[in-house]
Amino acid sequence: MEIIPAIDLRNQQSVRLYQGDFDQTTLIAQDPLKQAKQIEAAGLKRLHLVDLDGAKSGRPVNRELIKQICAETSLKVEVGGGIRTLAQINGYLTSGVSRVILGSAALTDPKLVQEAVNQFGNDQVVVGIDGKDGKVAISGWLEESDVSMNTLMTSMVAVGVVNFVVTDITKDGTLSGPNVDLLGKLQKAFPTTEVIASGGVTTVADLEKLADAGIKAAIVGRAMATGDLPLRTLAEVSSNAS
Repeated sequence: MEIIPAIDLRNQQSVRLYQGDFDQTTLIAQDPLKQAKQIEAAGLKRLHLVDLDGAKSGRPVNRELIKQICAETSLKVEVGGGIRTLAQINGYLTSGVSRVILGSAALTDPKLVQEAVNQFGNDQVVVGIDGKDGKVAISGWLEESDVSMNTLMTSMVAVGVVNFVVTDITKDGTLSGPNVDLLGKLQKAFPTTEVIASGGVTTVADLEKLADAGIKAAIVGRAMATGDLPLRTLAEVSSNAS
C-alpha cells in the first residue's frame, strides 16, 4: 500500500476540514513547508496538497507556497484545488509539481480534462472524484450534483484518465474509517485504473482492508496529524509496499 500524506492549505496554513465543511476547520500546522520537510525526513516519497482557498474560489491561490514546497523538498507533489485551465496546469507542472488533480472540471468541463491528458499525459493528470451517497460533489464540496461517481469515472476513462483520487465526503476528516465497499467496487468496475483512497483512513487495519479490496494507494491526512497514524508507521507501511 503506497501512502500519500496530505496537507490541506488554507490562508497559507495546514488545516483539516470535517466532512469538507469550511466552518469546521482544525489548524494542523502554521508552517506547511516545515510539515512537508518532516514528511520527507520520515522517508515518505509523495505529498498530496489541496489548495482549499483555490477550490472555493475556482483559481489557484496558494501557488507560491506550493512552489516553495516543491523547490525545498524532493517529494513528488500532486496538487488539487481550483485548477480550471490548461495554463494553470502548465504553471504547476513547470514549477515542480509532479501531477495535478482536476476535480470540479471533470464534471463541468470534460473537454479540459481530455485536452490536459492529450497535452501533458495521463501520468501527470489525475481526476479527483468527491462524492456523497455515490453522487459527485464539486466546488470544494459546496455543491452536490445528480451525477453518479460511476458515471463520471466511465466518461473520464473514455478520455484516457487512469488515476483517480476518490473521496467519500462523509468520511473525510472524521477518523471513522474509509468507505472500503465503495472504493473496492469502483476499483473492480474499472480494473485498468488506479483508485487512490481518500477520506477516513485512521488505522493500519483500515489500510489492510483497503489492500484486501484491491486498493494500492491511500491518502492520509487527519490521522497523520492526530498521531493515530504517525509518520514512522506510514513510512513503514509504504516501504513494505514498495
